[in-house]
Amino acid sequence: MDANGYSLILTIVNKGFAVAVMEAARGAGAKGGTIVNGRGTGQIESEKFLGFAIEPEKEIVMILTENAFRHDIMMAVYKNVGLSTDGSGFSFSLPVDEIVGTALITAGSGTTPDAATDK
Repeated sequence: MDANGYSLILTIVNKGFAVAVMEAARGAGAKGGTIVNGRGTGQIESEKFLGFAIEPEKEIVMILTENAFRHDIMMAVYKNVGLSTDGSGFSFSLPVDEIVGTALITAGSGTTPDAATDK
């Protein structure tokens, strides 16, 4: 399926804030997302505990959305869990060129694109 009208929003937050990301994103038009656990590797983030380096745990939220919703979703997430909050989150988006293996609900139609591309 041609996906020129879609973007992938990636948001990285401190562990425990992914649900807040999704709540904000849904309020701005996101249909859902995927949460992946991660770990920071920056030296600035490293803390010492009993002589061991501890890297802060992160959550990465991936949201595939139509371009029309991208800015509103990113701003809603920023306002709720941005860098100046306890979630210390930031978002960026990437263009999506092609999608296979999933059925997306198109805006306003309530229907999915032709599933023939999954064959």
